[in-house]
Amino acid sequence: MSEYDLPELPQDQQTTADAGPPRIELAARVYRLPPYLFGKINAQLLEKRQAGSDVIDLGMGNPSDPPVDQVVEKLSEAARDPANHGYSKSNGILNLRREVASKYLKRYGVRLDPESEVITCLGSKEGFSHMCLALMGPGDTAIVPAPYFPVHMYAVALAAGNVIALEVANGDQFLSNIAYTCQHLYPKPKLLVLNYPHNPSTVTVEPDFYREVVKLAKRYGFMVISDFAYADVAFDGYRPPSFLAAPGAAEVGVEFTTMSKGYNMAGWRVGFCCGNAEMIRALGVIKGYYDYGMFQAVQIAAIVALRDTEAAVESQSEIYCKRRNVLAEGLRRIGWDVELPKAGMFLWAKIPEPWASRMSTMDFGLMLLEKGDVAVSPGSGFGTAGEGYLRLALVENENRLRQAVRQISRCLDREEKGYASQQASGAPTG
Repeated sequence: MSEYDLPELPQDQQTTADAGPPRIELAARVYRLPPYLFGKINAQLLEKRQAGSDVIDLGMGNPSDPPVDQVVEKLSEAARDPANHGYSKSNGILNLRREVASKYLKRYGVRLDPESEVITCLGSKEGFSHMCLALMGPGDTAIVPAPYFPVHMYAVALAAGNVIALEVANGDQFLSNIAYTCQHLYPKPKLLVLNYPHNPSTVTVEPDFYREVVKLAKRYGFMVISDFAYADVAFDGYRPPSFLAAPGAAEVGVEFTTMSKGYNMAGWRVGFCCGNAEMIRALGVIKGYYDYGMFQAVQIAAIVALRDTEAAVESQSEIYCKRRNVLAEGLRRIGWDVELPKAGMFLWAKIPEPWASRMSTMDFGLMLLEKGDVAVSPGSGFGTAGEGYLRLALVENENRLRQAVRQISRCLDREEKGYASQQASGAPTG
């Protein structure tokens, strides 16, 4: 009998053509993920662009400026070397890890062992997700900031953990709520996720905040992950502090950084995790099963970027600062309540009245896209704590940002006139 000459199944186990294809059974973890809340925005944005509309996209924090030429040239040179095209080490080449350790020492006064306390990641998002797999399991709970960057919530969920989201706006209250949660939850939270400068709300902290976090972590026995994605983008003399600079921080946690923002290397997917050696080792175990490391030519170019382009990183912050001022001033002129962030690539703006009373944040965002040709991120996409706000990315040049304000203003003026006309005629406005 050949492998294809199989015995016939009993009648009650046979299927017919009418039965249709077999049902695809997805893993339970997939059903723990909600519908992607930005899906409508993204679909409509694509549809409008395909129809020829010049939509100004302030939705995604995707840098529009290129990396420094020197870095691109090094990538090209390294890519021509046949020795760089094999599998690389999943934890990153040693010289790159040494440059990361050097940056931490120069900027934050933090000493790291590049062998055991630094690991490279395929972007910090990948590293964070795999770290959650290394730390979390069924019944484990993580505290995350609210409003939350989606991966902070759903990487925990995909690792079968539970999430408690605590409001992040007031640092002292956030710390108090962490302590309260640890005192009253059993079993106690296993992990605290921090994200400063915060995405999406742009909240920042000072070094004392992290000292208190370390004290709480030691008192209640939880681990800490600091997502420090916007370390390199800050304004008006503010210098975002590193969690690892707090005394004892490396005893309780790790910090993720990335070259996506200040270095304009988002598509290169270069991130790092630094800190607690045992947590780093655990991440390395997971990564060893999931990937073969970053393309070595990219790592070599990243070394050059870290070693030689700090002046360009500072200049990029100045560019974002000017864009921040242009967009904030423009929105204020048309009646919006906008605070100037100290760091990051976004404005976090309240939806103005009367619109906040008339429609949801998602509907407002869809209206700006559909009728104003401006895409934004509705705050509700970052959880219920984001309702009533919009996140606007500083990724377009100053002229495009001014144009976005004009389009938003015209859109709202038209809609307000239409609303008033409907009310005068007695027509429904819902």
